[in-house]
Amino acid sequence: MPTVLRFEGYRFYFYSHEPNEPPHIHIDKDEMSAKFWLSPVSLAKNIGFKAKELRIIQLLVEANQQKFLEAWNEYFNSN
Repeated sequence: MPTVLRFEGYRFYFYSHEPNEPPHIHIDKDEMSAKFWLSPVSLAKNIGFKAKELRIIQLLVEANQQKFLEAWNEYFNSN
């Protein structure tokens, strides 16, 4: 599970066994978890985050979209 970013308690990562899905990023904090598609950025799954926090997470994903896509492509194109 490559971790791409840690920020204020959030962990942004992807699973190494999901190359057949479109590029996406998982976000965990405490016992909560979400998944965002990266192109275009949109919520795919949410477990426990409230709407206000999801908006913050989405802004973080949008701000780091290029970084996440580069990490995804580098990882899956080299394996």
